[in-house]
Amino acid sequence: QVQLVESGGGLVQAGGSLRLSCTASGRAVRSVGWFRQAPGKEREFVAHIHWSGSPAYHANCGKGRFAISKDNAENSVSLQMNSLKPAYTALYSCAIYSGGDVSDDTNYSGWGKGTLVTDSS
Repeated sequence: QVQLVESGGGLVQAGGSLRLSCTASGRAVRSVGWFRQAPGKEREFVAHIHWSGSPAYHANCGKGRFAISKDNAENSVSLQMNSLKPAYTALYSCAIYSGGDVSDDTNYSGWGKGTLVTDSS
């Protein structure tokens, strides 16, 4: 059984950057997605990376702000976040994609516990 562990969250000022990591143990992962859940809001899609390396982003998470990448040797997926805004404060979680709409969290499983990103401004 695959277990996912997120790391890299923390306090960040507006305009700052963070790099989140999602490390898998148990077996190699292929396609992975990142989601976030802000306080009082529903979980929303952030980014997805296909086993081939092709990325997909939420419309509000693109434009150069977010970049998702895979490290097959480390069996991990990273999410580089730049030009952060206070609105990005949320619990960021990764999960394994099983097919269908990449932005639908019901198409994912094996959720990690998440890593918290908090605006410090």
